[in-house]
Amino acid sequence: MTVQTQIQQCIASAQSVEASLTQFSLETENQQAKQMFEQLAQQQKTIVSQLEGRYQQVLQEEPQFNQSQNQSSSQAQNQMQASMQNQTQGSKKQ
Repeated sequence: MTVQTQIQQCIASAQSVEASLTQFSLETENQQAKQMFEQLAQQQKTIVSQLEGRYQQVLQEEPQFNQSQNQSSSQAQNQMQASMQNQTQGSKKQ
C-alpha cells in the first residue's frame, strides 16, 4: 500500500468521524452534550484539513501518482458522501 493510499484511507476515516460527531450533535437534546459534539466535530474538521494538506504535499512530491490518485480520490469522496447521506437519512427515520 502506498503512502498516498494510506493517507486517503486516513482522510476517509477522519471524515467519517467528523460526520458521526456532527450527527450526534444533531440528535442529542442535552445542550451540554450537543456543544461537546459540535466542538469535537470542529476539531475533527481541522484534522481532516491538515490531512488533506499533507496529501497534496505528497502528490506534489510524487507527481506520477497524480492521475491515478485523483481517480481514487474521487471514488473515495463519492463513497464518503453516500455514507454521510445514509447516516442522515437513517437518523431522520428514527
